[in-house]
Amino acid sequence: MVLDKSKVVYQIYPKSFKDTTGNGIGDLQGIIEKLPYLKELGVDMVWLNPFYPSPQRDNGYDISDYTAINPLFGDMADFEEMVAVGREHGIDFMLDMVLNHCSTEHEWFQKALAGDSYYQDFFFIRDEPTDWVSKFGGSALVTFWRYRQVLSASL
Repeated sequence: MVLDKSKVVYQIYPKSFKDTTGNGIGDLQGIIEKLPYLKELGVDMVWLNPFYPSPQRDNGYDISDYTAINPLFGDMADFEEMVAVGREHGIDFMLDMVLNHCSTEHEWFQKALAGDSYYQDFFFIRDEPTDWVSKFGGSALVTFWRYRQVLSASL
């Protein structure tokens, strides 16, 4: 699909968009409910921030499974309904695919930790930096370096 620069793209962070279950967390059904309104606004495409399974240590960007829907937001049937209803309203979807990093709970990372050299090749391991600060406070990579020691020991 080629992105037409004249199209109106509306970004949605599902977790805070529209809650339909009363748990205080936005969900795919909430997005479905608002699609007619978004079309009225002139939206042609919705850009969805991550809604995949995640331990939520990085606001959903620490993805543990790129092929599933986080149950907090719904399920695959909800996703398919959202896409279908979007099409009825002439709205396309662009999914935020965070492929430059993953959760420490992701299957590939766990296999790398377990010593599987095939999966270890998926990760670039470097010496610890001394001046990186996390936006969440403290060292940016303290936890990662603990994993690095495990990975390095099995190389």
